[in-house]
Amino acid sequence: MEKLKEQYQKEVVPALMKKFNYKSVMEVPKLEKIVINVGLGDIRENPKSLENTMNDLGIITGQKPVVTKARKSIAAFKIREGANIGCKVTLRSEKMYAFAYKLFTVALPRVRDFRGVSANSFDGRGNYSMGIKEQLIFPEIEYDKVDKLRGMDIIFVTTAKTDEEAKELLELLGMPFKN
Repeated sequence: MEKLKEQYQKEVVPALMKKFNYKSVMEVPKLEKIVINVGLGDIRENPKSLENTMNDLGIITGQKPVVTKARKSIAAFKIREGANIGCKVTLRSEKMYAFAYKLFTVALPRVRDFRGVSANSFDGRGNYSMGIKEQLIFPEIEYDKVDKLRGMDIIFVTTAKTDEEAKELLELLGMPFKN
């Protein structure tokens, strides 16, 4: 999916330079990485859920997920330090642009009653986070092979200094924000 990377270089960079009066191309914010995280609350009752989730995440992203472990014990959630609690994938360069293109053009339009993503999920430093309720919006996932619907967190990490710059960058790349 070279399309999004090409679009960034041909359309996004000149538009951002004009809007924010950058003097150098190196000042223009860019997408650094995309992190997809899936937390598993049912891993104690269903140990196979980690394997299924890692398989789904691998199919969606085209990259092998990493198992995330609990940093500390929490008695209320019955979690011990070092226990497996989910998995994540960090995408960079080609795979990142391919995933972003697929998310913006194929997956998000498949969400029921979709009217755009919230513009309020920026962290103040130019990074954007969003949640997805089910993995079925991705066309690679076969409905019959899914054991349970699982959501995921998707974090877009940019080099932007402010949320306004990051929003403009993501909007120019094709992120469908609510009006």
